[in-house]
Amino acid sequence: MGDERSTNLYEAAGGLEALRRLSRTFYEGVLADPLLAPVFAGFTTTHVEHVAVWLAEVFGGPARFTADLGGHQSLLRSHLGLAITEEQRLRWMELMADAVRAELPEDELLRRRVLEYFDWGTRIAEDVSASPAGTDLGDPGPTPRWGWEGLQ
Repeated sequence: MGDERSTNLYEAAGGLEALRRLSRTFYEGVLADPLLAPVFAGFTTTHVEHVAVWLAEVFGGPARFTADLGGHQSLLRSHLGLAITEEQRLRWMELMADAVRAELPEDELLRRRVLEYFDWGTRIAEDVSASPAGTDLGDPGPTPRWGWEGLQ
């Protein structure tokens, strides 16, 4: 049975500003983490904004990542060659769960759906990261959308 909520995940989370806070809090933890910091050696503060804009689009907000930053193909290409391990992926999920608890509203279904998206997305990132930079990914299709029922 579907959830009857009238808002999408973007609105329920608090919009772009909430997703910026989530991204900032998360990356503060990542950059201080000995297991994950090496993966983000080229990190810049613009990454926080790009992630927030990506999440906004995925969760039902404005499609600015597709319009301004290259869409799904660009996101996948950015993970090529990173060789993300399962240990790193799981640590990433732990830090994101901490950030979700700190920055998103106290709504257990919202938090669960957001973390389900991250679990799904990090598995794709881990798979893609095993391919060398420059690999032809083909057409991955449009930016995925994630809602109260999961992948839409």
